[in-house]
Amino acid sequence: MYKMPICVLQLSRVVMNHKLWAVFIITFKFMSFVSIMFYWRITEDAKSKTLLYGLPLDVKCPRSVPSPPSAESGRPPPPPGDIFFVETSERTNPSFLFMCSVESAARAHPETKVVILMKGLANRNFTLPKHWGFSLLSCFPNVEIRPLDLNDLFSGTPLADWYLVAQHRWEPYFLPILSDACRIAIMWKFGGIYLDTDFIVLKNLKNLTNVLGTQSKYVLNGAFLSFEAKHKFVELCMQDYVDNYNGWIWGHQGPQLLTRVFKKWCSIRSLRSSKSCKGVSTLPREAFYPIRWQDWKKYFEVVSSSELHRLFKNTYAVHIWNKKSQGTRFEITSKALLAQLHSHYCPSTYGIMKKYF
Repeated sequence: MYKMPICVLQLSRVVMNHKLWAVFIITFKFMSFVSIMFYWRITEDAKSKTLLYGLPLDVKCPRSVPSPPSAESGRPPPPPGDIFFVETSERTNPSFLFMCSVESAARAHPETKVVILMKGLANRNFTLPKHWGFSLLSCFPNVEIRPLDLNDLFSGTPLADWYLVAQHRWEPYFLPILSDACRIAIMWKFGGIYLDTDFIVLKNLKNLTNVLGTQSKYVLNGAFLSFEAKHKFVELCMQDYVDNYNGWIWGHQGPQLLTRVFKKWCSIRSLRSSKSCKGVSTLPREAFYPIRWQDWKKYFEVVSSSELHRLFKNTYAVHIWNKKSQGTRFEITSKALLAQLHSHYCPSTYGIMKKYF
């Protein structure tokens, strides 16, 4: 019988020992990583709970809440269409930035209904949880909070069949992708204005119709949308969403979708070739994205009042890039750019932050 040479046996043992040692090291590193992430999660939860428990459940309505104009004011009614915010996760505890977004929109549009759609309310028989944010928003007569029924929203659109399948499978970016679907479905069915919950509104937006914002010279962004109901451009967006669906590429169903549909709409290869065609317009970056996402830390830097005016003189609403900036701490009474925006455009939320943050 053939016997394996001793040197080969020794080499095999060495290789096996190395394999076992490699497996041990990989397992140890993985468990260490999991332990660190678990520790961070507990620490962050503890911090957030400490902050949350220090907040009141009810707040008094501030004196500065604007009232809608009376019928005798003589001013023409605003263009039709509500302003929509959407929360596609199960969260029902709005953050300070979320609150500032809604408050700034409500103050800039006292004649317009501001609608918050929350998926987490869909299974609560529409009873709002006790939260200071809901208490404060109830002070604004033009703000409504409604449950988000996704099956109802997507019914009658090309997105209905997609959602029936998508809700039962795992994808890495499903929540932002679901938000992308919601905003174009809302624009198609109801028209009006859609805003992400990390915008701070500086000016009235009702003079903008069938408009998108430019994020860069290469791409549009759907964090702000303003369209008439049943607009053909939005219909093409819904169809492209389904026909070219790819849930594994970040932005493919959002900014990239709007960019490729606009190029087809205008028969162009580059966004620099056209800013407006067939009744749809794109506004320059300064209108909604004056600070690029790569420069998000600028929001936490101290700036003078003159620089604040210079930065936003051509801006309707400021996108804060919450995906990058969330969790960054700042002194609310400082001259940090974000603190000044809160102070000027959502003073009621700012007052709560000063007292408890």
